[in-house]
Amino acid sequence: MMPPAKPSPPPPSRSKRPAADDDRAISPPPLKRKTQAAISKSAVANFFTPASQKAKDRTTWAERSPDDDAPATLLVAKYIPENADSTALETPAKRQKIAAFDLDSTLITSASGKRYPDDPADWKWWHHSVPGRLRQLYMDEGYRVVIFTNQGGLTLHPDPKSKGPKSAKNRVPAFKQKCSAVLSQLDIPITLYAATGKDIYRKPRPGMWTETKEDYDLTESDIDRENSVFVGDAGGRTAQPKGSSAAAKDFSCSDRNLAHNISIKYQTPEEFFLGETARDFARDFDLSNFPYTVEEEHGEVCPTKTNEQDIMLFVGSPGAGKSTFYWKYLKPLGYERVNQDTLKSKDKCFKAAADFLQKGDSVVVDNTNADVGTRSQWITLARKHNVPIRCLWFRTPLQLCEHNAAARALNEKLNPEAREALPRIAFSGFASRFKEPNIEEGFQDVVPVPFKFRGTKDEYEIWGRYWV
Repeated sequence: MMPPAKPSPPPPSRSKRPAADDDRAISPPPLKRKTQAAISKSAVANFFTPASQKAKDRTTWAERSPDDDAPATLLVAKYIPENADSTALETPAKRQKIAAFDLDSTLITSASGKRYPDDPADWKWWHHSVPGRLRQLYMDEGYRVVIFTNQGGLTLHPDPKSKGPKSAKNRVPAFKQKCSAVLSQLDIPITLYAATGKDIYRKPRPGMWTETKEDYDLTESDIDRENSVFVGDAGGRTAQPKGSSAAAKDFSCSDRNLAHNISIKYQTPEEFFLGETARDFARDFDLSNFPYTVEEEHGEVCPTKTNEQDIMLFVGSPGAGKSTFYWKYLKPLGYERVNQDTLKSKDKCFKAAADFLQKGDSVVVDNTNADVGTRSQWITLARKHNVPIRCLWFRTPLQLCEHNAAARALNEKLNPEAREALPRIAFSGFASRFKEPNIEEGFQDVVPVPFKFRGTKDEYEIWGRYWV
């Protein structure tokens, strides 16, 4: 017989945590926090809105190239309001008055105060009156409204192998997003042109103006230049002294110079939107100092050949006018030309010069020859062939040299040798190496040549614009 089962012991009681102090105040229970939504109501509403009911972006984008063989560098945004007449848009009326505006620091500025904001939403109107004034121009005063902006920080087609920062490669979408927001708030038919390269489109060069004329089928005679205007903050304004009206110097004069190039009135944003008085301005390089003159009336003395055979050594910055001077004055005297841009190396230049001298020809050395060391090599060559060597020193200011080089590179009519555009370092590099030539180096004489435009009136019409 089995013994009776023992009763199960009661479950052990849970021991309480001993209190450190019987009189301690009991903490109140934690309050339940209210969850904070990170998504705005408008974003939620937009998410659940059918695609067919969402607002359509009225901005269309295109890219353009300065020529058929070049990559695209011009970004074009065209905004068409929702209620625009489609038939009128297909054949737009030729509005003869043009109101053109820069973008940054003219129509908009950063809301954060940053100079180069990364966030496409980081913008605000430069002044609260801007959008209303632009609508008034289009709707009440019959203006065609366009925007011209230099955007050198954008690259439309970046090299995938580029080692630059990734952020620089993604700026175009953000720029487009910002511009679409700006144009949609204006809500008038408008075109924005953004120059991303250093070619014909970049202000003060007239490429964006040319595109505007073509887009709206405008001829030169169609445009009311007396009432047209370009508004931008780069006006070359000089600094104002400290005080209530203190103001810094403008970073450049490119906007004022563009207005000069296209022959319309220029105003700063302060003048146009706020009615302020124009400030003093100054250009680093002023075309008015170099008017077109007829040589016979101006009395320029042409060079003469003083030796039966010699070397004529040019000294001067790139863009100083050396090659033009050779073709106009020295080629007719029988001088043969040696040029490193053509021959590609210094050694080839010396060999070509020696060959000419052995044939009995006189030689022009059309290079920069900035320093004493370089010039001494040519003096040695002259002594070896027992011929005198003369020096022509082209005393052209560097800013004018930059202008000449850009005008030449961007205009086929001024560029018979198809020279390419030069970077700024080409001019600063010359300046850093330059030593003034003197007769003690071994020259027969040193002849200073002041700059003067030497070309036809038609060529001056091209040259006499601002190109840098």
